[in-house]
Amino acid sequence: MIKTLAAQIKQYRLVSALTPLWMVGEVVCEMIIPVFMGMIVDKGIYGGDLHYIYSMGGRMIVVALFGFLFGVLGGFCGAKASAGFARNLRKAMDDNIQTFSFANIDKFSPSSLVTRLTTDVTNLQNAYQMILRMAVRAPMSMIVAMVMSFVLSPRLASVYLIAVMILGTIIFLLMRSTTKYFKQIFEKYDLMNESVQENVSAIRVVKAYVREDHEISKFKKASANIYLMFLRAELRLAGMAPIMMGTVYICILLISWMGAHMIISSELTTGALMSLLTYCMNILMSLMMLSMVFVMITMSEASARRIAEVLEEKTTISNPEHALTEVRDGSITFDHVDFAYNKNSEEPVLKDITLDIHSGETVGIIGATGSAKSSLVNLISRLYDVTAGKVEVGGVDVRKYDLVTLRRSVAVVLQKNVLFSGTIYENLRWGDNNATDEECRRACRLACADEFIDKMPKGYDTYIEQGGSNVSGGQKQRLCIARALVAKPKVLILDDSTSAVDTATDAKIRSAFREDIPNTTKLIIAQRISSVQDCDRVIVMDNGRVNGFDTPEHLLQNNAIYREVYESQTGVGGDNADFDSKE
Repeated sequence: MIKTLAAQIKQYRLVSALTPLWMVGEVVCEMIIPVFMGMIVDKGIYGGDLHYIYSMGGRMIVVALFGFLFGVLGGFCGAKASAGFARNLRKAMDDNIQTFSFANIDKFSPSSLVTRLTTDVTNLQNAYQMILRMAVRAPMSMIVAMVMSFVLSPRLASVYLIAVMILGTIIFLLMRSTTKYFKQIFEKYDLMNESVQENVSAIRVVKAYVREDHEISKFKKASANIYLMFLRAELRLAGMAPIMMGTVYICILLISWMGAHMIISSELTTGALMSLLTYCMNILMSLMMLSMVFVMITMSEASARRIAEVLEEKTTISNPEHALTEVRDGSITFDHVDFAYNKNSEEPVLKDITLDIHSGETVGIIGATGSAKSSLVNLISRLYDVTAGKVEVGGVDVRKYDLVTLRRSVAVVLQKNVLFSGTIYENLRWGDNNATDEECRRACRLACADEFIDKMPKGYDTYIEQGGSNVSGGQKQRLCIARALVAKPKVLILDDSTSAVDTATDAKIRSAFREDIPNTTKLIIAQRISSVQDCDRVIVMDNGRVNGFDTPEHLLQNNAIYREVYESQTGVGGDNADFDSKE
């Protein structure tokens, strides 16, 4: 984990190394000043030497200025190093997330990834700055002050040593009892972020069902859990400050009392006592700072592990050596394919799938909920890898292709239609960044999206809000289909992508596909029998197996499942069949 995180320091190694050095310089300057103060009292004030006072005072000012300069430089370098470290962490995490396959993405919830990219990185940034500055400054200041105290008076310095040992034990016990709470806090953050994300993204549904009070209550509960965890941790830490300050005042009283007797007996000078009192404050304040460093490190430990999990996650799908960069055609072959989302599952989702789809063919796919329709098509563009067997596109195993080449040749319009904030043109060019305006317009004509785009005030320059909230479900589906067509794929997969489109528009889209992209292989997952009736062939899925694969006419005669759906939806017999699209 440490090696993974340390690799992200990269170009900030120099400022990271300089920060502790500046802190050491600041500590040295701070430790010299009490010595000068004692000398001014003993030789200047008691000796009545005004020139000596001015001379030593000037030296104190110079040393103080150097200490100030070292402190500023340390603060600047520490801030630059920690901010740069945080930037590199976020970039590295985001870069790695972009390489994730669907199987990798399934391991992390969106809310968890958001927490890791924001709160966890901020915690680590603060901890890193504390480590560079306070973790060096505090122990160095404490050690130097302790050494200087023993040089001045071993007898009085022993009071500090006993106090430090007692305080160190108390702090260790407090930190040990607090650590477990900080480890649990970030799991609660995930739940709260999940609640917020779900509420904001589905705000229209919340209002439609008048569920505002329910959502407010759910958020309050998630927020209250975090509050309680922090409260328990802070209550344990709250006792640290009064214990620390109480110890400081006791030490000052003891040293003043013992020091006064030593001055009377000429064992100690007044200036030396002043220096010892200053070192007392330095030692105990350094111990307090060190305890805060431990708190921050404890808080960030859980964050560090969560960030390292994302950085160390390796994609389950990667490019092979000597990857092929050209797909010959849109033919698709499933050769005794098994597939399971979890390789340790007792039973695969897809079982012994064998199919041969010709290039340019239009193939419909129907089946009940859980029949693995979406799982089947996800293997074609290698969103998941097969567990056994192989899937071929253009006569070549998909695992031999360059991923970019394969996915540009196999366009998938997924069940959940997603549009991004930007103009319609910008959304369409996700299919091909170099597509011309005319190519975008042609794709929209094929998807029947031009019908509503032309009615918009700004046409294709109309701004789409985040998530496509300013267009209807049917309009969103047609824009997503057009986006896939802009890529000019050899294989086009529509995963229930016309469910929100009326029957007439659905028929127009299929007609346009037949006439304008005859050489593109088209796979259409549908719930409506009308959407697959004019397909060349139809795949009937049942419980992860192919129950039938033939022309609609032959399936109507020979396949019970297809015939039942046909009869129920056309009114020939039975109740309306409900073929939910979710797998």
